[in-house]
Amino acid sequence: MRVMVFGKATEVSENSVPPTAEAFAAMDRFTEELVKAGIFVAAAGLQNNTEAKRITSDGSSRKVIDGPFAETRELVAGFMIWQVKDMDEAVAWAKRNPMLGPSGVEIRPFYEAADLAEYLTPEELSTPREGERGKLGVA
Repeated sequence: MRVMVFGKATEVSENSVPPTAEAFAAMDRFTEELVKAGIFVAAAGLQNNTEAKRITSDGSSRKVIDGPFAETRELVAGFMIWQVKDMDEAVAWAKRNPMLGPSGVEIRPFYEAADLAEYLTPEELSTPREGERGKLGVA
């Protein structure tokens, strides 16, 4: 099972306050544990929302909204992708995350090809998705 772990933004992270050396080192140690356990797939931090754009749609038209956005608690500060055996394992690892100060994470499973079986032929289900389309999703 692949999951995406979203690091939630805080007032501190959105006000361009860089992490302390201690916080950076703690996260680096945690990431190394994930790598050694064989569940780490990818991760990245995101710049604060002053650099962001939001595109909304009413169906036929699009509107671009420049950041910053008011509701910090609704923002993502970074992500990790993990390959775990089940959601319980993902939760156990997330609880070990060295989040310093008030913060949180959200864990969401990826759709896998088997989840979309009613929309795909058996041949499509058995065909690896690589190359131009990437290896992270089934789309």
